Parts: sequence; C-alpha cells; structure tokens
Amino acid sequence: MTLTDSALEQGRIATVDTTNSRALRGAWTHTRDGEPRGYIDFQRLDELWLHTGTACNLSCPFCLEGSRPGDDRLNAMRLGDVQPFLDEAVELGVKQFSFTGGEPFVIKGFIDILRYASERRPCFVLTNATDPLLRRVHQLLPLASQPFPIRFRVSLDHPDPSRHDRDRGEGSFAKALQGIRWLHEHGFDVSVARQQTSDEDSEAVEASFRTIFRREGLPDDLSFTAFPDFGTPGSDDDSPEITEHCMDKYPTDESRAHFMCSYSRMLVKQQGRVKVYACTLVDDDPDYAVDTLRNSLDTRVMLRHHRCFSCYRFGASCSAP
Repeated sequence: MTLTDSALEQGRIATVDTTNSRALRGAWTHTRDGEPRGYIDFQRLDELWLHTGTACNLSCPFCLEGSRPGDDRLNAMRLGDVQPFLDEAVELGVKQFSFTGGEPFVIKGFIDILRYASERRPCFVLTNATDPLLRRVHQLLPLASQPFPIRFRVSLDHPDPSRHDRDRGEGSFAKALQGIRWLHEHGFDVSVARQQTSDEDSEAVEASFRTIFRREGLPDDLSFTAFPDFGTPGSDDDSPEITEHCMDKYPTDESRAHFMCSYSRMLVKQQGRVKVYACTLVDDDPDYAVDTLRNSLDTRVMLRHHRCFSCYRFGASCSAP
C-alpha cells in the first residue's frame, strides 16, 4: 500500500512540525525536484527493535540519537509499554528482539523487559558496557540461562583508547573492555561496534583491536560492525535523494532484503506514547511513525531520510550479522 499525503492528513502518521520539516526534506512521495521517491515494501518481520530511551550515562558529541544523561527526547520504556507489542510480534512470527538507546542499562526496569523478551525470542542488546551495565551484573547474570540467548554488541569506537575516550570520557575504553570481559566470562556472546572513516584501512584497524583483545585476555575473534557518521538528530548531510529510478539497482525483493525496513520495525516512546518506526535510524522524523505494529507492516517506507542513503549505498544495517 502506498502511503499518500491524504493518509498523513488522516492521522495515520504523526505530522508534528520540527526544525527538520518536510518542506526542507521534500514531500513524502516525491523528491525536492519532483521525482517519485525510492521506496521499500515490507517483506517479513524478522526483527523488532525497542528503543529504551535517549537517556545515557555518556554525552558523545557524534551520537546519532543525541543521547546524554537525563535526556528525554525519546522517553524511557517500561515493561508495561512494550509487553503488548512483544506479544503481537511473536504472533506475527518475529525471530529476534533487539534493544538500543541511549544506554539500555541506564533505564530502570530494562532488566524486566529483557527477561520477558528473552523468554520468547533471542535478544540482541547494544550497549557501551560501562558503569550502567557493570552496576547491574547481579541482575543480568540470571538471564544467562533464559530459554533464548541474549547477545551483546559493545561500542568501541577506535583501537586507540585515548581517541575513544576523547568523546566518551576518560576511562571509558577500559571500562568497556571490563564489560566485554564480564559478558564473555559469563557465557554471553559479544561483538563490537566501531566507527568507520572513509580513508581507513579496515583490516589494519581491526587487527589493532585484536592485538588489544589478546593483550587483555579476551577472544581475538570477536566480530565487528563498522558504522559511518550518521549525524545528530534533525541534521541533514546533503546525501543524494533516492528516486524510483535509483532503485533499479535493487530490482528484486531479494536484492532489497538488506534494507532494514524490509524486515524490521522499532518501538519508541514519545510524549508518553509508544509508536512504531520503520527502522533504528529515522526516529527524528515523525512522518515515519505509525501507531500500531500491524499498520506499520502495511505501510510503504519512502526512502526520504538522509540516513537511508547509507543503506542504499553501503548496505548498512544495525542488525546482528
């Protein structure tokens, strides 16, 4: 089903004005130049993401969510908020629940959510693995024996600790290693999210990480996911707009399957209300929000957000490999 401006006017999608307004980004269905936009149709619900809120213990200047201590742009989730969506997702055949923030372990009650979710499907948690996680290890340890496994992806931006700590705070690199060590020693699967630069030697960067892991007594075969700079909320990096013609590059459902919006959705809580977004990267654009999970699966996703270009060009995905 194609989402039209009339559908927006009927209230299916939030149309709150922001500084990054539709007028600046072009219409929902057409680019600034009037060409039909590229789009993705839903294929299957493999993954449901839950955004635990933008509160974080760190204040990274590059954070794509603008997270920091006490931040409430996206509200903190509670089990009561998400339980109906988790149950519905199971009915719809979801294969995995994934969690991002902010920092999930900052949120009071996150362990309750994770316990409920991991009784129903495998879980995947993005974390900086510093103080909030380390303070909750006594709560996390019993979840190692849940019916479904819980995997973690820990943020380590650079193999140079001083460069990592420059943005995340002094000692953050060492604490993240401590968190990785605890997770690994207690049977949880761990991978690493790192930053990617346009001129990097990827093999050399990851070899540097592995040298550190060996020195610290950690496994040197941890997998990596490298992310470009997505910009902060409301920003626009002047990425090229994606037209229907551009999508000739991906002519089949199979070739479009790497786009997260073809197989995943994300829950966020805004102004006390849970909404469903197309993916983990577009929650700063209210036009992507739908009120129910089932409705979101029937909504054609227009590739309007500037972050959509990363998926288009690089096959970027926040999902686990």
